[in-house]
Amino acid sequence: MADAGPPLLSVRDLRVQFGGAEVVRGVDFDVRQGETVGIVGESGSGKSVTALSIVQLLPYPHARHRTGSIRFAGTELVGAGPAQIRAVRGNRIGMVFQEPMSSLNPLLTIGEQIVEVLRVHRRIDRRAARARALELLELVEIPEARRRLNAYPFELSGGQAQRAMIAIALANEPDLLIADEPTTALDVTVQAQVLGLIAGLQKRFGMALLLITHDLQVVEKMAHRVCVMYDGRIVEHGPVAEVLRTPRHGYTRMLLDARPSGGPATVAKDAPIVVQARGVDVRFPIRTGLFRRVTGYLHAVRNVDLAVRRGQTVAVVGESGSGKTTLGRALLRLQPSGGQIVFGGRSVESLSRQAMRPLRRQMQIVFQDPIGALSPRLRVSEIVGEGLRIHRLGTPSERDRTVAQALEEVGIDPQTRHRYPHEFSGGQRQRIAIARVLVLRPSFIVMDEPTSALDRSVQAQIVDLLRDLQARHALAYLFISHDLSVVRAIADQVLVMKQGVVVEQGSAKDIFSAPRHTYTRALFKAAFDLEAARSGGPASSEAGSAPGPATAPNTPTPVGRP
Repeated sequence: MADAGPPLLSVRDLRVQFGGAEVVRGVDFDVRQGETVGIVGESGSGKSVTALSIVQLLPYPHARHRTGSIRFAGTELVGAGPAQIRAVRGNRIGMVFQEPMSSLNPLLTIGEQIVEVLRVHRRIDRRAARARALELLELVEIPEARRRLNAYPFELSGGQAQRAMIAIALANEPDLLIADEPTTALDVTVQAQVLGLIAGLQKRFGMALLLITHDLQVVEKMAHRVCVMYDGRIVEHGPVAEVLRTPRHGYTRMLLDARPSGGPATVAKDAPIVVQARGVDVRFPIRTGLFRRVTGYLHAVRNVDLAVRRGQTVAVVGESGSGKTTLGRALLRLQPSGGQIVFGGRSVESLSRQAMRPLRRQMQIVFQDPIGALSPRLRVSEIVGEGLRIHRLGTPSERDRTVAQALEEVGIDPQTRHRYPHEFSGGQRQRIAIARVLVLRPSFIVMDEPTSALDRSVQAQIVDLLRDLQARHALAYLFISHDLSVVRAIADQVLVMKQGVVVEQGSAKDIFSAPRHTYTRALFKAAFDLEAARSGGPASSEAGSAPGPATAPNTPTPVGRP
């Protein structure tokens, strides 16, 4: 194909400084009309800061561009005035942010948020804007779009919230869409759907796409060219097939090889049962009308049986909304349920809150999002030591020593315990969340998607840490996850859930080698098609797998710095 002319976006010698630290160091790349360029790297590599620089949304007041040029359609954006930036941002450049629940306004309905974008940039009346908002929700394939116009973000699933973010970004049919980690915390089937949606919309509107991600599987499926970032620099760049099949830089090779490995420890068949559930059933009331009367029930978990032994990991897998987290919360008595729950040989389903309190030390939970789970107002020492204080364990000096020991055990320097959560990386925050649980020496821990938002290399480190802690303390884990490569590395037993029902249950070895249920096979296929793409193996083209990149003009190699 012939060269398509000058690039739509051209970045040259971009340098970004936070205070005295330079976090982006001389980055160069181009994006042409209709092309998809991926920027990959671990957390802290500078990729999101690079993306935010394009739309002049640097995250800190003291952040500044030391040098560099960002030209969009021939217009220089670095140093441009507010009116120039407003004419481009949200109008000709749309952006899908990493975490939709943090990016969407919780006080406005989805319809109001789309209408706001349309009225600011297109200056159309409210009725026309609302009609266009409905069209956009239908375009991004949100079910019951008309009803979702009046829904608040918390009323949407993760996949639906991400689709709403895409609708907002596409409201003015931009020339360039920047997607910053658009599928990070989504399960594999929803991930494939969102990637397919973005690719289809890109083709429909002829957009260029700048894809920011730490997931090389996503780049393999979506991008024409890739830039690999490390420590604020582009260390390798080129066509996707060339970079991922024959990487030249050691960091690129490390990213390709970074995945959880190994397997779970062998558990004796007669190991004592820590938690046993029989017929666990959870229903949520549906309230409608002016007086919010109960008109029905949503059956979230149906008649689940399971047992978790000392030193064992039982994984619960399934798509978003399958009931995984609700089951975990029911086992901890954080969610009312029917059926029987036996903990340490004692039935606990009918115990009062006061009677449960002494058992709370022994049954703990690590949440999916450490940013949301760790109070930004407390120092790490206070966060980790809170359980010790609540349960009145030890003197203040003894508690401080115990906190330091717990942090050291999870690989955090105890000398940093007086810092705040925002001063740590994502992987470090997850280690702190694990230390907060571990400090109480529990016997049973529910791990609710503890690695879903982490880089692959950090995921592998956390899995190694969890296996090590389990072996050291004979911990029983209920491991909730949609990431089957992580489950395979840590779980001894697996439950597969769909719409609140366990459709398949057994040893991890048997289920991974020969899944029996059609839903399990579909789930595994969606996951391992993506894994095969990264390893260079054959990936199925059937429904459920993400599409390849849209056809784009032939483009020269970017001028990144090797």
